Amino acid sequence: MGLLDILLGRTKPVAPDLDRLFALPSAAVTLQAATGFTPTGSGAVCFATVEGAAFEQTHREVQALLDADAGRRGPPVALHRDEYGYSWLVSLRTPDELPQLVTDLHAVNSALEADGFGPQLLCSLAGFENTAADTATADGGRRLALVYLYKRGTFYPFAPLPGAAERRDSALELQVKSVLADDLRIEPDLSRWFPVWGAPGL
Repeated sequence: MGLLDILLGRTKPVAPDLDRLFALPSAAVTLQAATGFTPTGSGAVCFATVEGAAFEQTHREVQALLDADAGRRGPPVALHRDEYGYSWLVSLRTPDELPQLVTDLHAVNSALEADGFGPQLLCSLAGFENTAADTATADGGRRLALVYLYKRGTFYPFAPLPGAAERRDSALELQVKSVLADDLRIEPDLSRWFPVWGAPGL
């Protein structure tokens, strides 16, 4: 970053650091102890929708890379497109396989990045739930995602409230922020805590 950038207040973009994803399993232990939320085994990588043969080839490579593991809950990676026009590559594991899920998310991100789709990468998430009697609702247990912002190298919690309306539990999100401050690099700018309504894997 040059002197002109400093004088004008411009900041250098943060280089993506996918290895930060590997902090999720230890953060999950802290999260469970403090809040009762446990991994669901579901996770996803979100990116701006890409069309064409190059992406299809990358998708096949990711499938082949993860296909060797026969113990997963579903296909290696399922591709979904949401109502907002974004694409999600979703991995399903058993709830006790968070380390393997994180490895999946890292592999998907790395494959897309290596094939030139880094600019399209937006975020990754791992799903958590709390099914305790005092938190359960008519719609089932409470849900939470720990979201990793690819271009920021930071995490934030997203806690949608049950029901059809798009509402989030801000108090829970701030609680999780405080709980995980020593485990994850939490995104300090709350305006970047984007809601991921209806995200596959959540």
